[in-house]
Amino acid sequence: QVQLVESGGGLVHPGGSLRLSCAASGFTFSSYAMSWYRQAPGKERELVATVTGPGGHTKYADSVKGRFTISRDNTENWVSLQMNNLKPEDTAVYFCNARVPFRSWGQGTQVTVSS
Repeated sequence: QVQLVESGGGLVHPGGSLRLSCAASGFTFSSYAMSWYRQAPGKERELVATVTGPGGHTKYADSVKGRFTISRDNTENWVSLQMNNLKPEDTAVYFCNARVPFRSWGQGTQVTVSS
């Protein structure tokens, strides 16, 4: 049974940083490209960043490129998102899932960027 547990969100001022973590279980983690997604109020869920399984290659949405860094640990089965220079428009609930998402989603973690 797939389980995804996100953590690390919070309230931060513009320009600040946060590091999100996602603990994954119930599937062969190292075989899957993993992604972070976010959903702002009234908007559809959007793809933020992806890291491939074995190779660790990364890809980012244009809106976060140069500010966010995705990484993973295939031994401990986690994926993280380091977010720097946060902007108010980054405010959203952040989720992790496979690049081709599993049906099951975690509860997400709220990130609020506000002065």
